[in-house]
Amino acid sequence: MGCLDINPDDGRVYASLEYKNDNIGKGILKGLGNGKKADEKENSFYIAIFDGEKITRPGMHAEKDKIISTVYLKEVVDDYNAMVMNRSKQAEHRYGCSGVDGIAFGPQFGQKQGKNLLNIAYGIYGDTSRSDNDYQVILQYDAKSLKQYERPLLQSHFDLTGPDKPLNKYFLYTGNTTYGIQKLEYDANTGYWLAAVYPGKKSAFPNYSLFAIDGAQSPALQTLKGFDSTENGRVLQLAKAGMHDGKSGIYGWHYQWGATGIHSLGNGYFYISQNGVAENKKQYCNLQLYRWTGEAGNPFAEVK
Repeated sequence: MGCLDINPDDGRVYASLEYKNDNIGKGILKGLGNGKKADEKENSFYIAIFDGEKITRPGMHAEKDKIISTVYLKEVVDDYNAMVMNRSKQAEHRYGCSGVDGIAFGPQFGQKQGKNLLNIAYGIYGDTSRSDNDYQVILQYDAKSLKQYERPLLQSHFDLTGPDKPLNKYFLYTGNTTYGIQKLEYDANTGYWLAAVYPGKKSAFPNYSLFAIDGAQSPALQTLKGFDSTENGRVLQLAKAGMHDGKSGIYGWHYQWGATGIHSLGNGYFYISQNGVAENKKQYCNLQLYRWTGEAGNPFAEVK
């Protein structure tokens, strides 16, 4: 499970959920120590929906207590399983898709107010040999229309109930990042969609760790860069804020935190996760209150 967000319209928690047979999935299974092996046929991607009103005590069972429902994301599975040509060589995973991660609710791009729509971002493999994985990919859905596809979580049998296509599919040119958008968050105060990532490794890009999508700008239909054959997509615009790399034209920040959690509280305030590893090698996250500054050197000021 990756990023999560609260739907302001129904109060439920929506999260990205994936079951896959790559190095990430195998590593998680090994860490759990349950001996189970991922099946090649079990590469499945979902929106997971938590009904908070049903969570009434610690230690509840996600399946037996029917806390979680899922919606199958066929678009993601199709891109993950696709074979494409790039630099005249065959490559796995269209757009470098590794699954799903960042997720957030907010108004339609090009509007600062309006109906809340669900946006879920692809994970992107950090393959430096490819030229067709330099965009973030964001799928957009109307949460109300997803209700008809919701099915109870059942991990012994992966349900394939979901929409054939998203409401919209958007692209964001940031340069390749390591596993795509980790955390996506809409901030009504600035109108920005903040995208926190693990930095990429391609020398042609500034490899920022934080980007801001300008929510006031409507997506523009453009020819996507780096593809062997011509492909057009609806491209979102980065806010002209933070640091600017003249070579690539990309704006963003080198910021230490955010990839393990960021939440907008309104009026310029945020909770941001500060993650680390303790002496006993256990990983942890501490929540810290910040105020947005937008400054190139440090976009957030810690609130004491």
